[in-house]
Amino acid sequence: MLTTIKQKACYSAALYCLTFLNKTGATLTFCKGKSKEAEIKRINKELANIRSKFKGDKALDGYSKKKYVCKLLFIFLLGHDIDFGHMEAVNLLSSNRYTEKQIGYLFISVLVNSNSELIRLINNAIKNDLASRNPTFMGLALHCIANVGSREMAEAFAGEIPKILVAGDTMDSVKQSAALCLLRLYRTSPDLVPMGDWTSRVVHLLNDQHLGVVTAATSLITTLAQKNPEEFKTSVSLAVSRLSRIVTSASTDLQDYTYYFVPAPWLSVKLLRLLQCYPPPEDPAVRGRLTECLETILNKAQEPPKSKKVQHSNAKNAVLFEAISLIIHHDSEPNLLVRACNQLGQFLQHRETNLRYLALESMCTLASSEFSHEAVKTHIETVINALKTERDVSVRQRAVDLLYAMCDRSNAQQIVAEMLNYLETADYSIREEIVLKVAILAEKYAVDYTWYVDTILNLIRIAGDYVSEEVWYRVIQIVINRDDVQGYAAKTVFEALQAPACHENLVKVGGYILGEFGNLIAGDPRSSPLIQFNLLHSKFHLCSVPTRALLLSTYIKFVNLFPEIKTTIQDVLRSDSQLKNADVELQQRAVEYLRLSTIASTDILATVLEEMPPFPERESSILAKLKKKKGPGTVTDLEEIKKERSSDMNGSAEPASVNASAVSTPSPSADLLGLGAAPLTNSAPPPSSSGSLLVDVFSDSASAVAPLAPGSDDNFASPDLASSEVVSEEPADTVHDADELFHKFVCKNNGVLFENQLLQIGLKSEFRQNLGRMFIFYGNKTSTQFLNFTPTVICSDDLQPSLNLQTKPVDPTVDGGAQVQQVVNIECVSDFMEAPILNIQFRYGGTFQNLSVKLPITLNKFFQPTEMSSQDFFQRWKQLSNPKQEVQNIFKAKHPMDAEITKAKIIGFGSALLEEVDPNPANFVGAGIIHTKTTQIGCLLRLEPNLQAQMYRLTLRTSKEAVSQRLCELLSEQF
Repeated sequence: MLTTIKQKACYSAALYCLTFLNKTGATLTFCKGKSKEAEIKRINKELANIRSKFKGDKALDGYSKKKYVCKLLFIFLLGHDIDFGHMEAVNLLSSNRYTEKQIGYLFISVLVNSNSELIRLINNAIKNDLASRNPTFMGLALHCIANVGSREMAEAFAGEIPKILVAGDTMDSVKQSAALCLLRLYRTSPDLVPMGDWTSRVVHLLNDQHLGVVTAATSLITTLAQKNPEEFKTSVSLAVSRLSRIVTSASTDLQDYTYYFVPAPWLSVKLLRLLQCYPPPEDPAVRGRLTECLETILNKAQEPPKSKKVQHSNAKNAVLFEAISLIIHHDSEPNLLVRACNQLGQFLQHRETNLRYLALESMCTLASSEFSHEAVKTHIETVINALKTERDVSVRQRAVDLLYAMCDRSNAQQIVAEMLNYLETADYSIREEIVLKVAILAEKYAVDYTWYVDTILNLIRIAGDYVSEEVWYRVIQIVINRDDVQGYAAKTVFEALQAPACHENLVKVGGYILGEFGNLIAGDPRSSPLIQFNLLHSKFHLCSVPTRALLLSTYIKFVNLFPEIKTTIQDVLRSDSQLKNADVELQQRAVEYLRLSTIASTDILATVLEEMPPFPERESSILAKLKKKKGPGTVTDLEEIKKERSSDMNGSAEPASVNASAVSTPSPSADLLGLGAAPLTNSAPPPSSSGSLLVDVFSDSASAVAPLAPGSDDNFASPDLASSEVVSEEPADTVHDADELFHKFVCKNNGVLFENQLLQIGLKSEFRQNLGRMFIFYGNKTSTQFLNFTPTVICSDDLQPSLNLQTKPVDPTVDGGAQVQQVVNIECVSDFMEAPILNIQFRYGGTFQNLSVKLPITLNKFFQPTEMSSQDFFQRWKQLSNPKQEVQNIFKAKHPMDAEITKAKIIGFGSALLEEVDPNPANFVGAGIIHTKTTQIGCLLRLEPNLQAQMYRLTLRTSKEAVSQRLCELLSEQF
């Protein structure tokens, strides 16, 4: 934006300089060089002459000074450096002649930067011109402010310009300039433009008689309303009123603002965009008037053109497409949505490429509406034809997007088949995206999962290089979870592997599935165990190291499934190419698998190499990858906008089909942290290192967080940590009273820690022995950027020696609707009583925000459960009989006394739940060890519920009184 405005200033300056210098004949005397060297020599001579004039004893008159400053400006625009003349240009600003002042402002707009020492003098001259009430001088000053547009300019004039804008005696031309100047300053420094009384008055400029003022004011109000909707909500009725007058007027009524028989097209587009900042009007009269406007625009689109010139159709279609965008945004008038769809359908075969592109793009959005989805589906043949015949790749990509958006159970197989056909000849730039969409649709609308398996294998065959790990991970997950498709999948991949040339991803899928379910097809002589093994091993030498590692795992699985080929597999594992492999991973697998197959009994092998258990049913990670590739607010999200967000923040089970939901316009209720996509758990193929923890943030699967190795230095040694530190002083603000949320984290590690209208903070953490790692997710729930976003973990002086925390810095800018992640590495040095404080500071809409919350790092997080027999428990219980080692608390139940919930909370607290230890079966007992860097502290607990009195008695015994007291406090709050 800054570059564009600067370029425009340079262009206007060059044009003016050429005109002025031509009149004086200066250009001819100064640019007649026959070569570049001659030109430079002539320019240097001219610069020396100008310098001598400026330094001469004789004072220059205004005209001469203007001429020489103009020459300097022209020389600069020719590409030569100028290092003098700035003061003379500033002096021109004080002239009362328009042309002299104009040259001064042009020079400053182009050559003076915001760090110049002259900026104060320039600001004073601008202030004088703004206060002069001379409309010409005010216009020049406002143009200069907008052209420079620096933060210093905003600091100096952001408070003055709104006053000029809403003043009753300000001329129309100055109001236009003031509105656009204020818009420029707000875009560059929104925190410096104060909201105040002027905001309510500027809205009424929409009723101004001068359409130029209305156009400029609409641009300003639209930008302001996007970030401060409540301040400008009164603009809706005024915008509808003004739009109605324009739409119903004849082209002769607004002669000065009619463009090729289209009345005020630019203003109409801006008003329609302003209305898209708000929901449909609640006032029935306003709503009815707006509906009439939109119907009139749709009706005019059907009328014969009043001119054959392209400018007429461009202006007319610009208003039409913006009206359709508003209809889609409101999504409340079925009649208008269907009419919009039909109108767009007419453009799908238009000879103008841009119109076809825009029609496809708009219909992608219409397909997400329940009112117009069926209408969009009627154009499926036209869209498929566009996919096959369209010459422009961008239009073909929009056609793919539309097919994806209009897909449902009734047409899924047709659309997937067409996408697969197109994939064979598709442009390389969009193949990966098409692969992801085919994989999503095949899974989402698969009634018969044999079709799904066929589709994915066909996908790998056609575009194997573009099939990401998420795609083949997902097909394996689904096959493992569905018994009815396992035999078919094994048979199909076996047949596919027999092709002379197989893509490596197909080898991965085949190796994994045959390793799990090869026994289901081993009865057929054509797919006997030995044939399966030989088929896979024939691909071994052609594969990369990760695939070879997977195949070695398949071989050891075969040892368990097919004992008759055990010797053959051991010979392969024993070969020098495996045991002495240069790759340490392959060598280690070969050695370990060979040893396992040699010494382990049949029962042990069957246990170690048993069939994979079903995966937790969660949303597909393929969708998260597609969203990441396409960016927020794209067609990928639009199909799910209307669905209710019902997923549990702690990772409740979801149906297997893809059912992600996203909100295109962030709202205070938007769940920014539930991004959904679970990585594979158990011993599934490990995600690549590029995988993001943002997928399925609140999964309970431990594998979603990178595991911690006890005692490993890698947990804390990171080059990024040098730039961050744990601050020891207390935060400025009082800690938010979020004890209830804080206590909920005592027995769980994942969830939402804090939430208000601006910010949502989520946690996902894992602890092992005395180490832990916590992922903190900060979600911006607004549509406005957070600036200078600085989260800091603060430990008190008492806490610092006991808890070692290292944090990684985060991006200081958080876009609206986005989230950032911060990693905190944790080491428990010794037992501690307090919790660290998370302090967050940022700027939102010019206001400084500062909040603090307790970070739920509690002593019980470093519990390791310990299984004990009844005899061992009571023997240890007696050893901890010292009064200082026992803490007991009798308290009223705060929650329903459910035995299963109580068990879950004790286990979540970190201790082992010991069954059949207490003589009273209604009591609960647990045991565990608190691990710190310096010591280990054994802990025994006993919880005795009294259902009749609705009371609990909790007894804790440890070797340290303070630890007993702290654990008792934490656990008592849970019941």
